[in-house]
Amino acid sequence: MSDANKRRAALAALDLVPRGATIGVGTGSTVNFFIEALAAQPAHLRRAVSSSAATSARLHAAGVALLDLNEVADLELYIDGADQANPARQLIKGGGGALTREKIIAAAARRFICIVDDSKLVARLGSFPLPIEVIPMARALVARELTARGGRPQWREGFVTDNGNQILDVHGLVISDPPALERELNQLAGIVTVGLFALRPADVLLVGSAQGVRKLGDQE
Repeated sequence: MSDANKRRAALAALDLVPRGATIGVGTGSTVNFFIEALAAQPAHLRRAVSSSAATSARLHAAGVALLDLNEVADLELYIDGADQANPARQLIKGGGGALTREKIIAAAARRFICIVDDSKLVARLGSFPLPIEVIPMARALVARELTARGGRPQWREGFVTDNGNQILDVHGLVISDPPALERELNQLAGIVTVGLFALRPADVLLVGSAQGVRKLGDQE
């Protein structure tokens, strides 16, 4: 049922993509359904900026030309999933480890559409561990800082990001004010990216369920 709901959200997102637009495409299982839908309509999208090597491979197989973000002066739209989302469209992302590139593309895009199934929509962020990308030499230092803030950081051993860095998955953080926590953690030396997308939340959240797709944002 979860896959069916992800597919519903992905198809609803495709309906919001103007034909011929250049867009950013994120990473994850729900985004994979979006790329699958693109492959079935090869004329709908010809060029995209990708957030990960895995997404690049899927887009290439779907016949979509890949652009470097530096080549794109105006990115109209970004489509991505999330590990958790709240009704304010603030997100936790990074379960797939692509959070840094995802955050960069989200910042560059004029409009960010997030697609999730209804199991990802929560009243309060934090039950999903917060991914944080760190410079390898700073992993223990950052872990101590996070522990001092009440978190329980776990090193995602054996995983290296596309940027050559490491991930700490932080359990137990109280995220009562997501933008404030994002600002605070951004100041810690050694952190590359925090998996909180609260300072730049999604403009639209599409939530797939057995009842259809619920839209949050853009005046709903």
